[in-house]
Amino acid sequence: MNTLCMIIKDMVKPNFLNIRTSIRTYDRDALCCGAPCWRWVYHALHSADKWFINPCEYVEPPFHEEGMDNPENPTSVVLTDGELLAYLDQVEQKTCAYLDSLTDDMLYECPENCGRTRMELVLRQFRHLSFHTGMLNGQTAVATGQFPMWVSQADQYVDDGVFFGRYRGGQTTK
Repeated sequence: MNTLCMIIKDMVKPNFLNIRTSIRTYDRDALCCGAPCWRWVYHALHSADKWFINPCEYVEPPFHEEGMDNPENPTSVVLTDGELLAYLDQVEQKTCAYLDSLTDDMLYECPENCGRTRMELVLRQFRHLSFHTGMLNGQTAVATGQFPMWVSQADQYVDDGVFFGRYRGGQTTK
């Protein structure tokens, strides 16, 4: 039985929906901690791609440059939002296929050549992806006065726009 793996898969879907919404609403060129926001998107997606499964047995995507995953490093590569969304789709498909291949018992094991259990890797990426999604959404909220939609349960997601509405003194208005 793979109850834990099914729960993880159900819970990871909102993470991908939320960062997708962030990419659809953010100002890609706005600076956050000295780097354009699109670099933070790439950082978050690259981390999920590399660290969710096994960082020790990872192959970089074809467009990756050495150090590009660190937003502070200069790069000659500039990814469009379309390319970032396509990369997100690949990472999501890869992650879901990986979760489908696991058993609950495997969550307590370390992947080959890795010093962390699969469960540790999963939980770290939940935290990391949510952190950067919130960071991007905060930048959007400050710039626009609107907070991007936030999904907590994928089966209740209705895509009827990308913003909740205007935030005014403790309440959101439509």
